Amino acid sequence: MDIPALSVAMHQANLAQNVNIALTKKMLDTAQQNADQTLKLIQHPTLGHKIDLKA
Repeated sequence: MDIPALSVAMHQANLAQNVNIALTKKMLDTAQQNADQTLKLIQHPTLGHKIDLKA
């Protein structure tokens, strides 16, 4: 394999790895946000079920 082709292949592999890492970080951030929201709902199970209105 010649050097330019090897360089392109290495760059593509590095790019794919960086994209996978970025997607994993985004997925973990989303999972953390979902967990935080679930904990808020567990702490206040009746929050938002009733709305008091005065005319």
